[in-house]
Amino acid sequence: MRDGGELQALVLLWLFGICLRITVLAIPPVIPLMHESFALSQSAVAALTSLPVVLFSIAALPGSLLVSRFGPAHVLTAGILITAVASALRGVADGVPALFAASIFMGMGISFMQPALPAVVRDWVPSRVALGTATYSNALLVGEAISASLTIPVVLPAVGNSWRWSLVVWAAPVFLIGLLAAWATRRRHETHAAPAGARRWWPDWRDPLTWKLGLISGFASSLYFATNAYLPDYLAARGRPDLLAASLSALNWVQIPASILMLMYAERLTRRRSPFVALASTAVVAVLGLLYMSDAWIVPWCGVIGFCNAFLLILTLALPPLIAKPEDVSRLAAAMLAIGYLCAFILPILGGLTWDVTGLARAAFAPVLAFGLATVVLGATLRFARDT
Repeated sequence: MRDGGELQALVLLWLFGICLRITVLAIPPVIPLMHESFALSQSAVAALTSLPVVLFSIAALPGSLLVSRFGPAHVLTAGILITAVASALRGVADGVPALFAASIFMGMGISFMQPALPAVVRDWVPSRVALGTATYSNALLVGEAISASLTIPVVLPAVGNSWRWSLVVWAAPVFLIGLLAAWATRRRHETHAAPAGARRWWPDWRDPLTWKLGLISGFASSLYFATNAYLPDYLAARGRPDLLAASLSALNWVQIPASILMLMYAERLTRRRSPFVALASTAVVAVLGLLYMSDAWIVPWCGVIGFCNAFLLILTLALPPLIAKPEDVSRLAAAMLAIGYLCAFILPILGGLTWDVTGLARAAFAPVLAFGLATVVLGATLRFARDT
């Protein structure tokens, strides 16, 4: 019976994880069609695509406050439903302000979900925390991949090439999962949800571990977003724009095997500093290989970058419910997300400025390389009960 309950919880966690990114990655494939409806400048497009990342950072702490007041499962359910409704409203936006307003609410919904999920994992599968984290992280990556890759060949033809209806299509399963989350929360009778004031929500900014984990997760996210942002122009500058599709596919799809390995070996790999050091070091080597080795290595190195980014991110996401007290899980997770996604927003901008100042395409990757070296040092200074 217990095994059946854990299996049900893991299935639900996987479905919840899908909701974290599936609506976010539905926008880039339809940007050319959106240009036909709105006079979007390139800066407006950049703002539209980066806005969720900013909100992931800004709204993480309010999300932790909501968890402290209403319990993680209730906040998670509300976040999923807000994400679904706001994402669908993007499809009926009659102007750029309405489009951005709906995108802001969508980002807020996801931001509320993210600190709630680690606490839900701790509450629902307390004996399989690492597996639970790997489960919803796998779904997060799957959600990224399917909306980014299936919108153009599958969804748009099915809805008459309407970008508006395509956004509604991707919002529909999120809404259904939100209803399922509400049902599951009621069925579990969340009496464990802390009464007002019982769960602390403001992070302990004096704790070095909070900053170390936040910065490590920031490197993982920065590595992903910076590579996605500058790979097209970098390959064009290198004279190999023909490798873009294969490189982006490798970067995004090779994340899935990393999450599967975490599903298989989660308990063995968490609370050890050696995986953090190894993954950050390998990521630095992969970026250097992408920049300085021959064209034949571009696609393989992009795959390595995607693998390291995903693995490193999942390892950090697994730690709050493993190392924090139950009442502190959401606030540690919120601090990590606030720091991490702020880094993911700033690093690509610094890369662009470096490219503009030097005139060198490779220079766009210099900030993330420096951050990677710092992450190796941070990983080596982590201390856990099971360190090896």
